[in-house]
Amino acid sequence: MTPPKDPKAGFGSGPLAAPSARPPAVPPPHARPVATPEQAANATRLGIILMIFVSLVFAIQDGMSRYLGGNYSPTFIVMMRYWFFAVFVLVLAARSPGGIRAAARTKRPWTQLARGFLLVAEIIIIIEAFVRLGLIGTHAIFACYPLLISALSGPILGERVGWRRWAAVAVGFVGILVILRPGVSVFSPWAILPLISALMFATYGLLTRHVARDDPASVSFFWTAMSGFVFSTLVGIWHWENVTPTDWLWLGGLCISAIAAHWLLIRAYELAEASALQPFAYLQLVFVSIIGVTIFGETLTTNVVIGAVIVVSAGLFTLWRARVRAGQSG
Repeated sequence: MTPPKDPKAGFGSGPLAAPSARPPAVPPPHARPVATPEQAANATRLGIILMIFVSLVFAIQDGMSRYLGGNYSPTFIVMMRYWFFAVFVLVLAARSPGGIRAAARTKRPWTQLARGFLLVAEIIIIIEAFVRLGLIGTHAIFACYPLLISALSGPILGERVGWRRWAAVAVGFVGILVILRPGVSVFSPWAILPLISALMFATYGLLTRHVARDDPASVSFFWTAMSGFVFSTLVGIWHWENVTPTDWLWLGGLCISAIAAHWLLIRAYELAEASALQPFAYLQLVFVSIIGVTIFGETLTTNVVIGAVIVVSAGLFTLWRARVRAGQSG
């Protein structure tokens, strides 16, 4: 499933990023001619529409991952997704200036490899969480990942984290406690999976920002796909399973929808600024809840709704603070 992700990260989102209250990594927009205010407003509206549609497609993709994860090993599913994703990225790189050689040229190979490994492991864990905990519970907890990015940006990137962001992190984790209801209900040990996934995805996002200091977006995106392809194959090939003809269709739909969503995401970021689009990525939590209830028979309990609202509100506050600070420094 993030992301959450920084607009400097690459051609498109991490494959298949599992959930997506995490905004996937996308490339910086192409240089645009100066537009009139009306043209800019129209472009922003179109970008928001695309982001809403992308959130819906990612939610459908998560539903397919939940179904397939109940029948096949998550490592096998992730391997197949990365095979499709790698082909997609190779085609993009081959058609871009400098070709594949330019896309592979990095100044931080070990950090790029670490990013690729983290994303593969995160996606495997999140699919397992979909199966064990359900789509709704997983996404509600995973939505804390932007808060983890805020908390970890100090020790990892040396950024200053003010008291307001720390307060937002604390409020967000109050929301997690509301979702889990410790002491009121039996705590599911599987709830640790989306927390681990969120932590790994937050670390992935911060490492993406770190390598962006030396590597262009296209290089980071290329390494995300290629290193992920290698890691997922090394793990997944030992879990190869016979897939029924019907499930091959679901698996193909999973990969195709991921590629389509990534392309639409790129278009959205070409049309509008990230700050205008990021809040709409949280709609995936709404779409996932609908899919979980109507298709998988999951229950949307009051504590999950309240906790998710708290977590998302804290995440939106950190986004607002980032925009305020950017305006003050600009």
